[in-house]
Amino acid sequence: MVGNNMEALLPFKGQYFERNGLKQHYLNQGQGEPVVMVHGNPSWCYYYRNLVEALQSDHQCIVPDHIGCGLSDKPDDMDYDYTLENRINDLDALLDHLDIKENITLVVHDWGGMIGMGYAARHPERIKRLVILNTAAFHLPQDKMLPIPLWICRNTLLGTLLVRGFNAFSSIASYVGVKRKPMSKEVREAFVAPFNSWKNRISTLRFVQDIPLSPEDRNYQLVSDIASSLSQFSETPALVCWGLKDFVFDKYFLEQWKQRLPQAQFNEFADCGHYILEDASDEVISLVKSFILEPSVDCVLKRRKMADSKA
Repeated sequence: MVGNNMEALLPFKGQYFERNGLKQHYLNQGQGEPVVMVHGNPSWCYYYRNLVEALQSDHQCIVPDHIGCGLSDKPDDMDYDYTLENRINDLDALLDHLDIKENITLVVHDWGGMIGMGYAARHPERIKRLVILNTAAFHLPQDKMLPIPLWICRNTLLGTLLVRGFNAFSSIASYVGVKRKPMSKEVREAFVAPFNSWKNRISTLRFVQDIPLSPEDRNYQLVSDIASSLSQFSETPALVCWGLKDFVFDKYFLEQWKQRLPQAQFNEFADCGHYILEDASDEVISLVKSFILEPSVDCVLKRRKMADSKA
């Protein structure tokens, strides 16, 4: 399922941004203050479809497909370096292209946390709110081991064969990523649709291989820098919605967010998994809508601007 067939899975018409010879697909729906939604792996903008539907009447919803994902180009390693720094550069370039430079509500999930907060670290003055969904923007917590399936995918030829040959990562995630209720056949097929060949599964594998675990790994220092930057957002209004049955982003990651964003509103879902927007769609969307409409956010921003002007 490619091209127009995959476009039909989305309830919105996407657009394309060409940069460095590659086309990046993105959604740009509605008008108003921007809500930028950053997906993870193995996913694409389809994950945010219901949230876009709910917010587009009052907000400009921008949802990129990372290079190698969704309807974006899927180049080989000769034409694109699949690394965290380039992911952040892509997001930065797209938002500059769209002239999105203030009052951003940033919504992040999975790898989107590292990418989105990497962008936020560069431009903290642009971020008005944070919405955190089962993700990280820091190193693997000390009490957390890298799950064996991820270790196999990251470090072995068997992992490469499973991910690129059999689409094991994307397919299995569509089953184990939800706990409250299974995805329907239609939704599950939509989740895995972009990753339909060895060539088109390159990003799925490269994301896992890009996880930095030691100082010798590239991006280790970048992740350290992003983690350090989180202190800039300790007063930024933040909403955290967390599926507690996520086998990767579990209670250890959640505890890190509680320490780093003590001001956040935390909402824990004991019976939900990694794909929290599938497991608890109505509840999470309702929480996000209420959070975005919260008037206290503007008060916080005014206090911050006053403090900056006095500094």
